[in-house]
Amino acid sequence: MNPSELLRIVDSLHRDKNIDSEIVFQAIEAALVTAAKRQYGEESEIVVRIARENGAIDASCNGVALDPEEMIGRIGAQTAKQVIIQKIREAERDALIEEYQDQIGHLVSGVIQRAEGGAATVTLGSVEAILPRSEQIPGESHHPNERIRAVIFEVKPQGSRVKVVLSRTRPQLVQRLFEQEIPEIAEGVITLNAMAREPGYRSKVAVSSMDQRVDCVGACVGVRGNRIKNIVDELAGERIDIVRWSDDPEVLIPNALQPAEVDQVLLCDMIGRAIVLVREDQLSLAIGRRGQNVRLASKLCGWDIEIMTAEELEEQIERAVHGFSTLEGVTEELAQALVEQGYLSYDDLSVIEPDALMEMGGLTAEQVERIVEQAEELAEQAEQAAAVERRRQREQQVEDDGDAGLAVAPAQDAVEPAAPAAETPDQAATETAEVESADAHEAGGDG
Repeated sequence: MNPSELLRIVDSLHRDKNIDSEIVFQAIEAALVTAAKRQYGEESEIVVRIARENGAIDASCNGVALDPEEMIGRIGAQTAKQVIIQKIREAERDALIEEYQDQIGHLVSGVIQRAEGGAATVTLGSVEAILPRSEQIPGESHHPNERIRAVIFEVKPQGSRVKVVLSRTRPQLVQRLFEQEIPEIAEGVITLNAMAREPGYRSKVAVSSMDQRVDCVGACVGVRGNRIKNIVDELAGERIDIVRWSDDPEVLIPNALQPAEVDQVLLCDMIGRAIVLVREDQLSLAIGRRGQNVRLASKLCGWDIEIMTAEELEEQIERAVHGFSTLEGVTEELAQALVEQGYLSYDDLSVIEPDALMEMGGLTAEQVERIVEQAEELAEQAEQAAAVERRRQREQQVEDDGDAGLAVAPAQDAVEPAAPAAETPDQAATETAEVESADAHEAGGDG
């Protein structure tokens, strides 16, 4: 093997395949060792070294120097070629994996080659990527030769090839589109602080500005909404709410619940809950269609948000204090303290930190354990009772509609009437949730 020719091969593979020269040298050395063992025996101790500077081959068998040209016969040369090709393919695959792993979460553009069985095959330069049905925006369809933008979601080896999985449902897609369409974000003047998304339906993006002269919300919307329109069009019409970020949850939460108007925010730090009080006419707007507005706001802010009116809160507090006071070991003062910390149901109480309850009520570990056991039992009973009541009401609804000669629409079946007034905190919470759900459905929410 001519040293100058060997160096030329190594340099060519390094430039054309983007493979490190050292990996190529090691592959050739391994191939020559394999070929030599075919000729001198598998038990032979073969050592092959290639000088990186001039390509000279130094080989030995059991300590005896070998002539590189003589040690590789016809079969050995063929074996060496196969091993080199295999090693080069593996190195090429590893180089591609490294290249695309660095791009995970980044926006890429490709052309759809095939769209079969819901999944789409996308050409990305040197590799073919997969866009699974589960990673496509609901309702959209793709066709061959269509140009598409997505984020790289996963990269992994698959035999001698690289499997690159794309996604159009991840929040990173919205983030990258904002960075691409809004120069102030790319320049660092505007920051994307938080994001929550339900693909194909709605996203909420919280932004802030490093420069007081730049309106972060206005810059993202653009003149006559042209900037946000480009992003919405790319996301198949998905609605995007841009809200102003604040480090103060009492400011951020009302912003996140827009367009609903919020009267008051009560933070329950111990359990990460925020009770948001709104007027009756704002209730369905704050909750949103099928609870979407409050669900996305909770994800955006990192708080478990509960929407209710002041009257509903007062009713829940009364029931919670009364319910907790009936538990063995809980005084009325402790019940009041628990409610002030945001514990409004037996279910809440069943997951309280024992140390916190011991400190609040001056209780022993045994007393706390007994209280939690009672709360767990009553929470389970309330859940079973609520399930029975919901089933009974559904059956009654079906029977009433049947008598009237009406068909039951799926949307009507999904909304259940509020349960009768309950004496336990869990039942009270169930009643409120069902009332909110029904109100949201009837009003249609804000979409």
